[in-house]
Amino acid sequence: MKKIRLGNGDTQISQIGLGTWAIGGGPAWGGDKDTRECINTIQEAPKLGINLIDTAPGYNFGNSEKIVGEALKGIKREEIVIITKCGIVWKRKGSLFNKVGDTQLYKNLSKESIREEIEESLERLGIDYIDVYMTHWQSVEPFLTPISETMEVLNDMKKEGLIKAIGAANATPDHIKEYIKYGQLDIVQGKYSVLDREIEKDLIPICKENHIILQAYSPLEQGLLTGTFPRDYVPVGAQCNKKWFRPDKMQKAMDMMEKWKPLCKKYNSSVPTLALAWIIAQGDFISVLNGASTVAQLRENAKAMELEIGQDDLALMRKLAEEADQ
Repeated sequence: MKKIRLGNGDTQISQIGLGTWAIGGGPAWGGDKDTRECINTIQEAPKLGINLIDTAPGYNFGNSEKIVGEALKGIKREEIVIITKCGIVWKRKGSLFNKVGDTQLYKNLSKESIREEIEESLERLGIDYIDVYMTHWQSVEPFLTPISETMEVLNDMKKEGLIKAIGAANATPDHIKEYIKYGQLDIVQGKYSVLDREIEKDLIPICKENHIILQAYSPLEQGLLTGTFPRDYVPVGAQCNKKWFRPDKMQKAMDMMEKWKPLCKKYNSSVPTLALAWIIAQGDFISVLNGASTVAQLRENAKAMELEIGQDDLALMRKLAEEADQ
């Protein structure tokens, strides 16, 4: 399996990472998943050449990290690269974020908050260092912390061996410019799918220019691009109020996937594998983060790392996606 280098070090990461937001369960996903199946899924990842596992405290209030921690007991630590995050809290105040169930979440990237968060994450994960520590959402008023101060504590934790690399999610190009003033930024997460290509305008170019890995999240539009939803599907949890789950947009996306059928036959591929492979083909500095809560889903995802789509077919997929968005 092809891997790409993380930053300037020796760490190599797979071009597909396992996202564990859904594994964390909770209100955002319509309830909890089968824990044993989730653990089996995580433990299957390195066997398939997927060595990157992404989690966050904000995924059902630490439950995702706890499940990942249980799974790690059955994996050699050196076989896996763990991403977890900071900046979304519920035990301390910050700038208002969103509400999950009855619990209010806040944005807080202060030095004090990050120090508390990393200790909690290490305990839940049952490990003594984190490979990539990422700011989950960027700081805003009225609890604005300058990126210089956030990077100061992240750089300190790197020197202390608590983290190996620094990342930023949901960051703008201006944020990235500020981050790299104060240290090394190895990876940036941004929403990217064949249906949502907004980051191609500015985020992808700045990552490429500064040798930063771009990790695409929601590459299957929260399950829509699996091609398994019926025409009368009713969105649940985190899908609600998303652009591509509006009735008109959802039908157009489904029409687009119908037009992919000849490509699926040509490449002996499923719809989701085709969608993931399209993103991987956009650059050798791109990693795709996709969720899976069953072994079968993960195995299907892994096939995308082997699939090479011809340039004409990549262009056709882009054209069909553009037409779906008209």
